[in-house]
Amino acid sequence: MTAKVAVVYYSATGAVHALAQAVAEGAAEAEAEVRLRRVAELAPDSAIDQNPQWRRHIDDAASIAEASVEDLAWADAFAFGTPTRFGAPAAQLKQFIDQTGGLWREGSLADKPVTAFTSAFNRHGGSEATILSLANVFYHWGALIIPPGFTDPSVSAAGGNPYGTSYVSGPTGAGPDAEALEAARYQGRRLAQIANRLLAGSRAADTDGNTLAA
Repeated sequence: MTAKVAVVYYSATGAVHALAQAVAEGAAEAEAEVRLRRVAELAPDSAIDQNPQWRRHIDDAASIAEASVEDLAWADAFAFGTPTRFGAPAAQLKQFIDQTGGLWREGSLADKPVTAFTSAFNRHGGSEATILSLANVFYHWGALIIPPGFTDPSVSAAGGNPYGTSYVSGPTGAGPDAEALEAARYQGRRLAQIANRLLAGSRAADTDGNTLAA
């Protein structure tokens, strides 16, 4: 039995969406069962329609299932993606996280591996701060934070963010380059591999406990 991984993200113009897909691919490469989920859009159509890239992405991503807290209850591990908004997660992702109080009270989010990734317009636009801001949530959950660190050459090739994959979209709004996507795949693989190890260890401990009890 392999890990179940929920990749939950918000994307406005598509950069974080592409990273989320790569994270999901990486987790699947580690034989995890993966749910790729986008959180609900909160912005009004009047705001979305002012940005053609935003409208285009909203329409293109309509086939991706919308996230629910049940996806977190189902998962053994999580990956969260968001664009940076003034050095913090987008309101859309924060609104989803604010629905997890019931799971938190039950302890259903504790001891589960979690990682995060982001995209910003500017190189110094708050990518690290955004991921660290999400870490505050994970501390409250009692989750096990799994950063990529400098544990694979793909991290340095993508710009060297040990906190989580980040991409600078810039004024062209271009999607993530090959290096960023490979770093995201690695981050997904690493998350799933660690989740698999934890599950294997838990099953072994249960087996040993049952043997001793007998």
